[in-house]
Order: sequence, then C-alpha cells, then structure tokens
Amino acid sequence: MAKLHFELVAPERLLASDDVDQVDVPGVEGVFGVLANHAPLMTVLAPGVVRVKNGADETRIFVRGGFAEVTPLGLTILAEEAVPVKELDRAQIEKRIKNAEQDLADADSPDERKVRAERELRELRDLAAAL
Repeated sequence: MAKLHFELVAPERLLASDDVDQVDVPGVEGVFGVLANHAPLMTVLAPGVVRVKNGADETRIFVRGGFAEVTPLGLTILAEEAVPVKELDRAQIEKRIKNAEQDLADADSPDERKVRAERELRELRDLAAAL
C-alpha cells in the first residue's frame, strides 16, 4: 500500500512528520479521510481529533482551528493549537471548564467578554470530548 506523507505543525512545535497509511481530519464540513494519491484540497479545521493510522498503530492529536491542505506531496495541517491526546489531563480540563462556566455566568450582556467566554467553554468541552 502506498504511503501518505503527513505533517502537522502547531505554533509551538512540529507534532508529526511521517509517511503513514491514512489520516482522518476534522474539517468544518465533517471528518474526512486522506490516503496516498488523494485529490488536492484545502479546508478549514474544526475542533476535534486528527487520527493518524500507520499499520496497526493509531495516534490521536486534538486540534483547535487551522487549515489542512492535500497536495500531490501529501497532507499538511497547520493548526492554531494541537496537543497529542495522550498528553491531556482530564482533571485539569474539567477545572478549566468550571472556570469558563463561571466566567460565562459572570458576563453581563452579549459583549465581547461573554462571546470569548462562550467560545472558550465550547472549545474546552470539545477538548474534554477528545479524551
């Protein structure tokens, strides 16, 4: 089986650079799978888990925002934020969710502060769902 060259880059580090069998990507229009020789495309990422399959191994990486591009050279993901799922701490995420819920409850009206709190809470819940 032909291999797909895959790279996942976040602002703080390169999380993946390898030849793999398949990558499942959370796009804004739904999750899509990429194999070697996939048609070229570019899409915006939705918060979710990138699943990298290579033989019997599967690596899961949570991404929050960014872009995915498939070219004849492979798949590149430029993520706004990315964390391997195995590095996530459920207790810490639950604490951050409680803090975000409190921030949202403290926000008075639909001002910028409330919008930020709603977005943060939604993103933290997506992160918790990845565990």
